[in-house]
Amino acid sequence: MTTKFLRRREVEELTGLSRSTIYALMSRGEFPKPVKVSTRAVRWRSDVIEGWQEDRAAVTNTSGAT
Repeated sequence: MTTKFLRRREVEELTGLSRSTIYALMSRGEFPKPVKVSTRAVRWRSDVIEGWQEDRAAVTNTSGAT
């Protein structure tokens, strides 16, 4: 699959997380940090976000949580 650069709103839609939750998780090292693409813009790599989602699903499945 081709890697895309996602805007924050797209990341929010994909993950179901709010802006504040994304940044709180990033500050704790629990969410991928964005890539700086210009002086005033950052983006998240789609493959990294998808990998994070798969990791979260795996943790949930192995912990027995529903």
